[in-house]
Amino acid sequence: MGRVQVFDVNETLLDLAAMDPHFQRIFGDAGVRMAWFDQMIQSALVAIVTSAYHPFGAHAMAALGMTAERAGVELADDDKEAVAAQLRQLSAHPEVVPALRRLRDAGLRLAALTNSTEQVARAQLEHAGLIDLFELVLSADTVGRLKPAPEPYLMTAERLGVAVGEVRLIAAHAWDVAGAARAGCATAFVARPGKVLDPLVDRPEIIGADLAEVAEAILAVDGDSNGRP
Repeated sequence: MGRVQVFDVNETLLDLAAMDPHFQRIFGDAGVRMAWFDQMIQSALVAIVTSAYHPFGAHAMAALGMTAERAGVELADDDKEAVAAQLRQLSAHPEVVPALRRLRDAGLRLAALTNSTEQVARAQLEHAGLIDLFELVLSADTVGRLKPAPEPYLMTAERLGVAVGEVRLIAAHAWDVAGAARAGCATAFVARPGKVLDPLVDRPEIIGADLAEVAEAILAVDGDSNGRP
């Protein structure tokens, strides 16, 4: 049985740039979107370390409130609703669909693993036209522990019916790649603009500037062991 390719969703597959007009309107600076996302990840990591759990969407809204407070901006309920709604309506990066189709057509198994709830993840992937390319859409919410804790990666292997070493996690986030590797997965890093690896973590076997480059390398490494007769 060949290695299963498991994809992170936000930023790895989906482009958060659609959020920028909301941050421009609320904060007067579209660049605040990146500060918000970083705060959301920081809050999620604190929850993991302190053995607390909140759904990822709750972290998103809490981070939005923290970002607004830091900037001295008063958030209206309409602002929160607009950001939450836009998160479900993101487009895929332009190379994502052909890259995923190339992997699927080569006989590789594909799945998605996200910190968002399964309901949100399915809405995102349906809107982006990606849902039919995945065998399974998996959420860390199922195990009550967010990535990069080990439980979501171990659950993914169990749900896919493979050993954890037969999972390759593909992400544009150093923390996700690190968590997957520590859990025993193979990894691949999508080095989208502004995304860099942690020098204290072993480098992934596969690194590419976008998903097209990563898919090319995956086919070279995993394409010959995809379980075809």
